[in-house]
Amino acid sequence: MASGLRLGVLDQTPVSEGSTAAQALRNSIDLAELAERLGYHRYWVAEHHGGGLVAGPSPEVLIGPIAAATTRMRVGSGGVMLPHYSPLKVAESFGVLAGLFPGRIDLGIGRAAGTDPMTTHALQRDRSHTLPDDFPDQLAELLAYFERGFPAGHLARLAETLPGEPEVPEPWLLGSSEQSAIWAGELGLRYAFADFINPRGAPIAETYRRGFVAGKRLAEPRLAVAVRAVVAATEEEAQRLSASWRMAFDLLRRGRLVAVPPPEKAQRYLELHAEEREGSGEDRRRLTGTPAQVGAEIEEIAAAYGAEEAIVVTITHDHEARRRSYELLAAEFGLVPTGG
Repeated sequence: MASGLRLGVLDQTPVSEGSTAAQALRNSIDLAELAERLGYHRYWVAEHHGGGLVAGPSPEVLIGPIAAATTRMRVGSGGVMLPHYSPLKVAESFGVLAGLFPGRIDLGIGRAAGTDPMTTHALQRDRSHTLPDDFPDQLAELLAYFERGFPAGHLARLAETLPGEPEVPEPWLLGSSEQSAIWAGELGLRYAFADFINPRGAPIAETYRRGFVAGKRLAEPRLAVAVRAVVAATEEEAQRLSASWRMAFDLLRRGRLVAVPPPEKAQRYLELHAEEREGSGEDRRRLTGTPAQVGAEIEEIAAAYGAEEAIVVTITHDHEARRRSYELLAAEFGLVPTGG
């Protein structure tokens, strides 16, 4: 497939049944090394709390080892859930990463909690009251640290002493709703839309482009779309592999965080609970099939969004199957492998 579309990886660090969270973290580094060799453009790690299904609560911690294990590929967060944190602490953490790995660090910023209400409460430093919903103010402060955009005062001094200077990360706003598109456009930021959460986002992408303020940070809109995909040599095998995530997601929406089950166990579960799952939210888009099938679907989705890049998240029970899925997709898009 001849395509100018760039490909990236969104790694949610899945924990497989029968394995451990520690192994899932090592798998993330292994997959990142493979992704770079295959020619993927960027590698993002997600933030989810509460354990069970995924093992990636701290992208700022995982980015460093991944960037150290690679040499060319951009590495970043997909994303940091800013409402949990002090903007200064995020700026300092990513300033360190940018200084260590110049020109390679992305700071993807999200608004969602990335977990359930109980864990959100546990993450709060002050649990005596609900924190205010002041994400726009947090985001403005975070950007001001990197851009030295504060008026004279104590925060301006902090902006002048960030670790890693003069290197800074490349900021992206992540989202799956119209509000995130409005903010990204008004602020002139790069925008990544989670189609695997909301497959009706093409009009939202247009909202971003229409409202984009050129010259504030970028000359023109920059848009990536994130999709969920499982690729295998045959459509039947891809469907078998994807059963693992389908079962895990079905239990997740019921409030149960479980490790990613083996395909055979998942297939039995899906058959047993088929009637219960009708209208359960399984309308979320999953791209499942051969390289040609999935490649064509990714191209179609990217065109609908006007995206220049597709960021692919793949979850399987078997790590080798996940590696193979990214290998097949890279070959289908004609990515140029690097040495190693």
